[in-house]
Amino acid sequence: MGEQVFKESIDYIQLKLKDILSKVSEKDIKTIKKLFLKTKRVFLYGAGRSGLVAKAFAIRLVHLGFQTFVIGETITAPVQKGDLVIIVSGSGETIPAVMTAEIAHNLGAFVVSITGKKDSDIAKFADITLYIKSSCNESERKRYAPLGTLFEASVWILLDGITADLLDYKKETEEDMRGRHATLEQ
Repeated sequence: MGEQVFKESIDYIQLKLKDILSKVSEKDIKTIKKLFLKTKRVFLYGAGRSGLVAKAFAIRLVHLGFQTFVIGETITAPVQKGDLVIIVSGSGETIPAVMTAEIAHNLGAFVVSITGKKDSDIAKFADITLYIKSSCNESERKRYAPLGTLFEASVWILLDGITADLLDYKKETEEDMRGRHATLEQ
């Protein structure tokens, strides 16, 4: 029985991710790409699993040569006017995420929110909001993709797509990224 649920879960998640990501505005993605190219520093924030997705994207941005920080880490610089701040929050209501969005906005940073809730508090402070949501049968979602699985997996893939787009735009290669990869391999 477990193997059947595993397969049904994988099929369900793949189907939903395709649906969710097909609704992302290409215009907004182009605007976000322009923000990357006109800012000197990029900051990421998210709590819990959303924070892990944000941190994974921060790593890719470092590999792409962007000066990148994760808000809340001990060696993060202060956000300044003109910086790009990207906040990932499924609910868009997590208090530290909302506070981060408000402070960054008040400092004059460009704020991008990625959330599953259209009229969320973080969206109020964002220059651009990517709304990541799928219509779901709740009993299926709870069984095959509990809690924030669909949001987090969709955002991970979305941000990897932005990574590929930036790589292409900068006319760089995976080898260029590998050269910036922190490793102790020989």
